[in-house]
Amino acid sequence: MNYQRRLLDAIPGGAHTYSRGHDQFPVNAPPILKGGKGVEVFDPEGNRFLDYGMALRAVTIGYAEDAIDEAAIAQIRLGNNLTRPSLIELEAAEAFLEAVPNADMVKFAKNGSSAVSAAVKLARAYTGRELAVRCQEHPFFSYDDWFIGSTVLTRGIPESVQAGTTTFHYNDLASLERLFDRYPGQIACVVMEAATTEPPAEGFLPGVQALCRRHGAVFILDEMITGFRWHLQGAQHYYGLEPDLSTFGKAMANGFSVACVAGKRDIMELGGIDKTGTERVFLMSSTHGAEMSSLGAFVAALDFMRRERVVEHLWTYGQSLMDLMARVARDAGVADSFKVGGYACSPYFMTLGADGKPDPALRTLFLQEMIRHGVMMPWIALAYRHDEQSLDRTRTALEASLPVYAAALREGVDKYLQGPAVKPVFRKYN
Repeated sequence: MNYQRRLLDAIPGGAHTYSRGHDQFPVNAPPILKGGKGVEVFDPEGNRFLDYGMALRAVTIGYAEDAIDEAAIAQIRLGNNLTRPSLIELEAAEAFLEAVPNADMVKFAKNGSSAVSAAVKLARAYTGRELAVRCQEHPFFSYDDWFIGSTVLTRGIPESVQAGTTTFHYNDLASLERLFDRYPGQIACVVMEAATTEPPAEGFLPGVQALCRRHGAVFILDEMITGFRWHLQGAQHYYGLEPDLSTFGKAMANGFSVACVAGKRDIMELGGIDKTGTERVFLMSSTHGAEMSSLGAFVAALDFMRRERVVEHLWTYGQSLMDLMARVARDAGVADSFKVGGYACSPYFMTLGADGKPDPALRTLFLQEMIRHGVMMPWIALAYRHDEQSLDRTRTALEASLPVYAAALREGVDKYLQGPAVKPVFRKYN
């Protein structure tokens, strides 16, 4: 059954997230999955894979975790979506604000794009300015035009919208200072993640925050990936920051659809309705934004993460995985090409060609061989249910895959790679 053809015929891009598209995986990857349990996924034919994709980092406990699912089902049985705010809506908001004490108010959404765009809108309303500045090295903030217009994918986006966002460089405070000098009194906000693959240089993050304060711009910290992974209070706690606004998602509800924008009361309440006579900001208004099942899952997931010390497990397991991958790479003689780095709670790997630059063909070959040996590792997203057995399965796959990688370095990758190399999501042409 040609699932890939059916997907492409029915859905633009063949998936509802470009990162799930067939151009992001080797040809031997399962084109479609039926389900998952723990840290395994399986296709309709029953083939099972140890997974390190974990639903694009959204599942940090495990697939089909009973305690989380039962909490969601309990809310479904209460109606799932009511005419007035639900009790779980209030409980979820209060639970989030207790967990992230830098925030005074929170507004839930169904995806991170909506949350970050809402933060930018709040910043523009609060400052009366229009220009948004975002970090060039951080790959994704929103599918909305204010962000996509600052990438190479500008088709369909008016030039006036493209001009509303500009970029600075991570770990280059001077690049941000130059923008404040170039656009005095015009920058509404600075949008960035605290860290991705590159750690922050000493003084960089506090420096960004200080520049925003000095120039009256709103400091927006995107915690879609770092939130509930670096620390239960987020990377803002880990790095000692106090953002004006922050956005969370992914790890919030173990795969259920929850994201949020949160922050200081004087900014957040611009989206309110209780100050008579003040001009309104139409912030977010979504029929399903406070869907009860997802918020029930969030409250249960937060309790689980706190009780089972999930974040601590991610750091411990991740360090063991990084050590394992580095050791097997050394044993296979590919340590100069196959690099492992990042934070233990969120590692990454790189495949470098002879020129020292990332090589997509080598990356695809590695993904191909790992899948051949039962491990899906498009990136490394860790979950609580990754355990010693998972590490053993990963070791077996690595020890079988990296010798093929070594042979490809000697003899040419084309001899071993089946199908085309994976492509970057952000590219001008297909």
